[in-house]
Amino acid sequence: MRTDARDETHPGTPWPFTGRTAELDLVRRSVAAGRPGVAVTGPAGRGKTRLLTEALRGTGCARVTGTPGARGIAFAAFAHLLPDSVTLHRAVRLLSGVRLLFVDDAHLLDDASAALVHQLAVHGRTRLAVAATTDGEVPAAVSRLWSGELLPRLHLEPLPAPETAGLLTAATGAAPEPLTAARLHRLAHGDLRLLRDLHAAVLRHGPLDPVPGTRERAWRGPVPVTTAVRERVAPVLDRLRPREREALERLAFAEPLPLDADALGPLATESLEAHGLVRVDDRGAAHLAHPLHGAVLREGAGRLRARRFTGAPDRCGPALAAERAALLGRIARADVREPRAPVGEWLAGEGLPVPGGYAAVRARFARLGGLLREAASWAREGLRHDPADPSCRAELALATAQSGVIPPAVSAAAGSPAAPGDGGPGPAADGAPGAGEGAYGTETGGARPSAEPGRTGPRAVPGPRPAPSVTAWAAAARGDLDGAARTAADGDPYDAVRLGVPERATGRLTGVFADHADALARADGPALDRVAGELERRGFLLFAAEAHAQAARAHRAPLAARTARARAAALARRCQGARTPALSAPALGELTARQRQVVTLAAAGLSNRQIAERLTLSVRTVGNHLYGAYARLGAGDRTALPCLVGVPEAQPA
Repeated sequence: MRTDARDETHPGTPWPFTGRTAELDLVRRSVAAGRPGVAVTGPAGRGKTRLLTEALRGTGCARVTGTPGARGIAFAAFAHLLPDSVTLHRAVRLLSGVRLLFVDDAHLLDDASAALVHQLAVHGRTRLAVAATTDGEVPAAVSRLWSGELLPRLHLEPLPAPETAGLLTAATGAAPEPLTAARLHRLAHGDLRLLRDLHAAVLRHGPLDPVPGTRERAWRGPVPVTTAVRERVAPVLDRLRPREREALERLAFAEPLPLDADALGPLATESLEAHGLVRVDDRGAAHLAHPLHGAVLREGAGRLRARRFTGAPDRCGPALAAERAALLGRIARADVREPRAPVGEWLAGEGLPVPGGYAAVRARFARLGGLLREAASWAREGLRHDPADPSCRAELALATAQSGVIPPAVSAAAGSPAAPGDGGPGPAADGAPGAGEGAYGTETGGARPSAEPGRTGPRAVPGPRPAPSVTAWAAAARGDLDGAARTAADGDPYDAVRLGVPERATGRLTGVFADHADALARADGPALDRVAGELERRGFLLFAAEAHAQAARAHRAPLAARTARARAAALARRCQGARTPALSAPALGELTARQRQVVTLAAAGLSNRQIAERLTLSVRTVGNHLYGAYARLGAGDRTALPCLVGVPEAQPA
C-alpha cells in the first residue's frame, strides 16, 4: 500500500453544490417569512453546512458558529453580535431584530449561546437555520429545538450513489467510470469531506486508466492512504484495545471470516459489533463495517504482520461463489434491488482478477436494474482477465445496444453477427441464464443457478451466432425495429414486450412480466402504470420506465398520458443513458411507429436515402414521414431532432 507523508492539498474553490434538490427546497420553504426555520442534523461530513449555505445564499442572514475551544465562555458564538457583558434576557432583546439567524455547528455551542438560541426559537420573532452534528453529545437546549417541536427537523441521509457520481462529475468535468464512482461512494461512507480527500488522493496517486470507447477513466488498485485520508479514521482506530485491533486487522486482510474462526476472538468481535465497527451477514460471516478501515489497517500493519494475516486472493472462491448464487437467486425471484456483494466489489476495486462467470452475473444484475453503464463496466472487468468469455461479451453487447449504440461485434451492414473469432458474443455456457435465455422470463425458474457454482474458468463460445437478444437489440440500436421485433421472438420473450410486440410472448411469461404483456396487448394505460409501479418496486427501473412510456401512448386522457410520460422520463434519468425504442424520448410517444423509426435514424445522422435503404422504403416516403414528424414534434428541420429525441452521439462500446 502506498502512502504519502505530505498533507493532501485541495483546490482553493469548493466543489459545486450538486444534488439534494428536495432537501434544498424544504430548507428554503422552512426559512421563508412566517415560518419558524429548520434544524438540519446528521453525522459529520453529510453536508449540513453546505446545504444551509446554499439555501440561505443572498438572504442577508446573521451567522454564528459553535467552537470546541470556547465552550466555557458565555455567549462565545455571539461575540460579534453582542456587547461584552450581557444577560440572557438582554441578549434576547438585542437580537429580536434579527429576522434570520444561521447557527452552524450548534452541537459545539457554549451553554449560554445554546440557551439563547432556544429562547429565540421560543419567542418566534427570529427564523432559525440550525446545523448540528448528532453523532456525539449535543447541548440539551439545542436538542430541545427539534425534540420540543420548536423547529422542524431535517435529518440528512447519505448522498445517494447516483448523486455522488454527479458530484464527482461536476467536480472534475468528466463522468467517472461507474465502478470507480461506486467504490468512492462506498469508501466515503456518506462523509462528503472524506469523499473529497479520497478523490484528491486518487487523482494524485491513481492510476486512472482510460476506459476503451468512452470518455471515462477507471481507478483500480489499492486505496492510496494519504495523511488526510488516514486522519479521517484515526480517531476511531486509535481507541481500540489490542485484541480488538488484532481482530480488525485479521478481517482487513481476510474478510469475510466466519464467526467461529479461530482468528476472531468472540469477546473482541462482540465489542467491535456493539461499537459499529464490525457487521455480521446472514451467512454468519464477519465484515468490516467501514470499508476504509481495511485500507488504513493494511497500510499500517507492517510487512511481517501483513504476511502473518494475509491470504491469497484465490481464497475468495467460496465467498465469491456464494455471492454469485445469491445474485442468481435474486434474479430468479424477480428482485434486482441494490445487491450486497462486497467480495466481488473488493476484487474489482483492488484490480485483482474477477472470474468471467461472476462478472457476467454482476453485469446481468446491473442491466436488469437499468444500470447500463455499470453493467458494461462489470462485463469489461470480466473481459479484462478473460477476453474470450462469451457471457461477458454478450452482456457488454446488450448494455451497449440498450444505450442506443450499435455493438461493434455485430455487423451493421450485413445485419449478422461476427464469427466467434472476430469478437462476436455468444450465449452463456455455465448454467447461468444466458443473454437471451429468459433471465426474467419467469419468476421461479427463468434464472437457474449454476450446477457448478464454483466453476468460473474460461469457456469456449458454443456456437457461431450470438444470443438472439443481442441480435434483436443491435437491430433496435440501428433503428430496424421490425427486424428487432422478429428476432426477439426467437430469444427472450420479454424482449418482445419491451419492443412493443407482446403477442409474440403469449403464454411464455409469468408474474409481473406476463401482466406487462397482457396490459400492453390490451393497450390498457392504467394497467401499464400499475405494472410499472410493481417493476420499480422490484428494482427493474428501465423496465418500469418503458412500461410508463407505453402507458403514455395507451392513455386516452391527456393528463394521465402526461403523468405517465413524466414518470417514464424520471425513471429513465436513473438508467445511465438508456436509449431503448420504448423510451428513446417522451416526444416520440406523439409519433406513429414508422415515424419513430424514421426520426430515430435521422437523428442518428442517416440521410433520407440511407434510411430508405435500411427500412426498404422509397426516398419520398421517408421525406413524408419526416415532414409529418416535424409537425408533431415542433421541429423546423432534422438538425433539431437529436435534442428532441435524445439520441446519443455514436461511439464505440
